[in-house]
Amino acid sequence: MAFVSPEDIIKSVSIDEGMHVADFGAGSGAYVLAAAKRVGHSGRVYAIDVNKELLEKVKRDAIQNSSLNVEIIWGDVEVLAGSKLAASSVDRVILSNILFQVKDKDAVVKEVARILKPNGMALVVDWSGSYGGLGPKESQVISSRETRKLFLNNSFEEVKEIGAGDYHFAIIFRRL
Repeated sequence: MAFVSPEDIIKSVSIDEGMHVADFGAGSGAYVLAAAKRVGHSGRVYAIDVNKELLEKVKRDAIQNSSLNVEIIWGDVEVLAGSKLAASSVDRVILSNILFQVKDKDAVVKEVARILKPNGMALVVDWSGSYGGLGPKESQVISSRETRKLFLNNSFEEVKEIGAGDYHFAIIFRRL
């Protein structure tokens, strides 16, 4: 079980019809498209990234998959209100392979807390190691322990850790 599909991981965070979901660092859009299927026509998925080229790809893929419930947002989640979403406006936030890339991890978690509704949940998936160049540089890896500390210090509680394959960890947190 080297890698687990975004569809399988996303099932664990209870994304339902009509929900609003933000994907911080949407990247190639795998989690965006998986979430878009689950929220249905009455829901909304916000694909947020600093890379305009990646967002264009996500937009094309969403149109190709008839996922008309996807909104593309060029934003910087390391800045307060950088997601461009209103406070307490989303039910779920996905952070997949983003924490190892950002400098101000605390600011990202604060932005997650700002946009999540009370009792909303954040799904964090990140590399658990460097694996000889397969993942990020060893100096960039953020451990599951460090991730827990980040969220617990920012008004979250841990819901559960879920299987995410051989190279990643995945933890679900709830906003208090």
